Amino acid sequence: MENRAVGTSGLRVSRLGLGTLYWGRDTDGDEAAAQLSAFVDAGGTLVDTSPAYGDGKAQRILAELLDDVVPREDLILGGSAGINPFASGGQRVDCSRRGLLTQLDATLRELGTDHLDLWQVATWDALTPVDEIASTLDYAVSSGRVRYTGVRGYLGWQLATAANRHGPGRLVATQAEYSLLARGVEEELLPAAAHHGIGVFAAIPLAGGILTGKYRDGIPADSRGADDDRAIEVQSYFTEISVRVVDAVLTAADGLGTSPLAVALAWARDRPGVSSAVVGARDIAQLTGVLAAEELELPPAIAAALDDVSA
Repeated sequence: MENRAVGTSGLRVSRLGLGTLYWGRDTDGDEAAAQLSAFVDAGGTLVDTSPAYGDGKAQRILAELLDDVVPREDLILGGSAGINPFASGGQRVDCSRRGLLTQLDATLRELGTDHLDLWQVATWDALTPVDEIASTLDYAVSSGRVRYTGVRGYLGWQLATAANRHGPGRLVATQAEYSLLARGVEEELLPAAAHHGIGVFAAIPLAGGILTGKYRDGIPADSRGADDDRAIEVQSYFTEISVRVVDAVLTAADGLGTSPLAVALAWARDRPGVSSAVVGARDIAQLTGVLAAEELELPPAIAAALDDVSA
């Protein structure tokens, strides 16, 4: 698997990242072990986790796999802090120095490692000064707990505000939803990232599975769309334009002799400024399809046609 630089930093990651959002929820320890082994065997390095994933279970599962299944040094471990789903008093967002470092130390203990390769502030916090967050990132790097820093879910102006500095914890990455059905980041976020030399991680590049075509003829009984508690994760994609985009993806896949998943993933993975596309799979079968997509390079004419229909 190809490795790419993250922005203008020295950090290099696999151009496909393994997300752990479903670990501990839809994916048990055995399935997670199979996923991690297959991912690393395919040349993958970037593994993305968070204390909020799987109600905290994702990190615990990953901790059991480090060294026993895959050597820790073979991975680029990406974690985050700033959203605490277990916070008392309803204050879920806390990017204060206390909040961030408390979560960082807890993550390091949970994973049984002395550092994260990439640590990301999980969301914008209007109640915490940007300078406080910046100094916290500097301290995390200077103290050896973190190698590189980034953010998630920032708007363009927020990223530009946070990036306008050059301490040891300067931002090198930003993670945001980016797919053929979610191109809003192209207006401000991507230009801001490019201006500041920040790499982009494309999250949810398959639009919750919509772009694989599995919802084209209805809602499969075993899908998130059929789950009353989780249907909201995909319902926002059920629009008139999504029908046209999915049809175009299916047509491209048929012409190339590949899967719709591969077409949609290759499009997001190879967009300008994208360092890695982060994909979470529920089981090894889904991940196998994702890894198979690594071989696909979209012909320019097909990429341009997908650009047009999804614009």
